[in-house]
Amino acid sequence: MTHLTPDILISYLSNNFHLDAVDIFQVAIILIFVLFVYNQYIKGTHSEKLVKGLMVLIVAWAISELLVHLNLTILGFFVKTVVTIIVFSLVVVFQPELRKFLGYLGQTGFLSRNFFSVKKTTDTNVRTVKEILEAVKYCSKMHVGALIVFGKQDNDFLFSDVGTKINADVSCQLILTIFHPNTPLHDGAMIIVDNKITAAGVLLPLTEDPKLSWKYGTRHRAAIGMSEASDCACLVVSEETGDVSIALDGTLRKYEDISELRDDLTKILGFENETNNSLLGFNIFPFKIGKRR
Repeated sequence: MTHLTPDILISYLSNNFHLDAVDIFQVAIILIFVLFVYNQYIKGTHSEKLVKGLMVLIVAWAISELLVHLNLTILGFFVKTVVTIIVFSLVVVFQPELRKFLGYLGQTGFLSRNFFSVKKTTDTNVRTVKEILEAVKYCSKMHVGALIVFGKQDNDFLFSDVGTKINADVSCQLILTIFHPNTPLHDGAMIIVDNKITAAGVLLPLTEDPKLSWKYGTRHRAAIGMSEASDCACLVVSEETGDVSIALDGTLRKYEDISELRDDLTKILGFENETNNSLLGFNIFPFKIGKRR
């Protein structure tokens, strides 16, 4: 059996990998594309850890191939077998998510929406924030419970088959109508994506955090649970106290000042370009909030 030494490794790499300018250019293009997708859609989200795990598996597979070529056959096939088992296990475990993701890729206008999209006009963005704030202020004053999830275009597929589809422009009157206690959709969550109310009456996963205070009801637990399970932000109005809070990345922040809420909603909805990405205090794309519950 050949013993692996630095000299043998360097000799193997020099004899088997001859990269010319064209090869280097192709590798550079691939790396730039991967870094772009990572920074644009993955970094700071709950998918980041999963992607890092997949990268570890790819590296492990490459190492297994290297070990086989170095005549360390048993060790190489062992590493390759472990990686293969893990990959198939991931496919089984994440089958529902993969099915939804593939359906999202097959949607009409996927490329134009994600890579060639044009930003909405400023007037539309301002009106959306204004309508949401008016509804939230009324719900807070009248102690009307509300739960709003702010999704992004790239995770809209999470809500494609749940709740009641609406697909309407955001308006204060529609929000208040949906959350009115006598309507059938008031107990569920409302989904807002890209200036549209896409669905209502959506049931969200509840947080399983044992340290969460008993004073938080089902809406707050659903908001925190959804923020733990995705990179969505969830706005919740307490029916008992009228308090307004936002859950993000498993953290809940209560708002006393409407101007702070307006600023954060502007960033949540992606209507403000962030320069220092330092709002509030914990890591999440596209903005940060931080004040532990």
